[in-house]
Amino acid sequence: MKHLLSSLALLLGSLLLATESPSQDYTNFIRQVLYYDNTEVIPDPSGVGEETVIPGEISEFIWDFPVESSGQQLAPIPITLGGSRFELWSIKNNPLASHLLDTRYVNTFVPISNLTIRSEDPYDVVPRTRADRPFFVDVEVSGLLNGLEDPEASKEVSLLRHVQSYGEDGDGSGIDRDMASLLSSAAINDNGTMTLTYHVTEVPGGNRAKVRGEERFSVFSLADYQVPASQLASQLIQIWPVADGSVTGLTSEQHIKGKMPNLVIDLNDLYPSSRTFAQVYKGGVADGKQGVIVPGSALVINHAVPQDAELLIDEWDDVFDADGLWTLEVLTLTPFGIDRLAHVSFDLDRTIRMNGNISTVE
Repeated sequence: MKHLLSSLALLLGSLLLATESPSQDYTNFIRQVLYYDNTEVIPDPSGVGEETVIPGEISEFIWDFPVESSGQQLAPIPITLGGSRFELWSIKNNPLASHLLDTRYVNTFVPISNLTIRSEDPYDVVPRTRADRPFFVDVEVSGLLNGLEDPEASKEVSLLRHVQSYGEDGDGSGIDRDMASLLSSAAINDNGTMTLTYHVTEVPGGNRAKVRGEERFSVFSLADYQVPASQLASQLIQIWPVADGSVTGLTSEQHIKGKMPNLVIDLNDLYPSSRTFAQVYKGGVADGKQGVIVPGSALVINHAVPQDAELLIDEWDDVFDADGLWTLEVLTLTPFGIDRLAHVSFDLDRTIRMNGNISTVE
């Protein structure tokens, strides 16, 4: 039986630390899972010894083989009548952690499916978005049959949607994806491509702005007499919370006559790709104002998971060029736009006035 030419795109990179080098810190391999019955001959993939028959009605034979970060190669074992499932794994070496990146099931009559998740964030390692933003799922199915004599497994596939929370401060490291909750299941019996739009995530959590977790979409074949239901395509999207912030050391409507006070800016759940800064401008709080950036307040995040930060601001008197009403606001720029995390308006009066009179004595 001819070998299958497998070309699996490798989505390599850390799910946790985007700045790490996959080639140095990761080991990548494809796991081939064969389904077969006791009438089939399974060759020794090592090339040593004779072909062997592994008894059993419907059994699995598993073989792992290393792969590079991109490219294509022959599957080491021929595809049996029951087909094969290919799993793409990436193993983080330190600390030790494994990530299942993609799967494909291949057989002679099983339909083919591709699944892509898109969001407003162009991050190309793992799809991700924010808890208050929409995302889109493109599902492509081909090879479905509709003849009266065609097996049922060739006529229909199932689209499953699972959701899983990472917990209050989790980042997805080490989670058991078997514990994800099945949110919906739909049958697809027509070839073609469809796009599903989800305006907001369904990851569970009380505070909807602060949920963090993932949604996973999968296409499965129907169970057949020879093989169980098998995953044809799958992808997940990570959901991260909405950032928030606060300013201490300065209160609304405070009247300042001397040196500007020291400030502490607390920032929570900054989006993994974001630029955050504080600025001041004359007048009350207003949208779209461009002010003067406060020295020491600019923070750039280029990470795989949200970040918290605490900024200490001092010696910032030089940003003011006049007395009057001023506003300090903390802004964060993300792939979704600009958001105000905190603001405070105060009155500045640093003009020195002297009262007195001059008289002469004659």
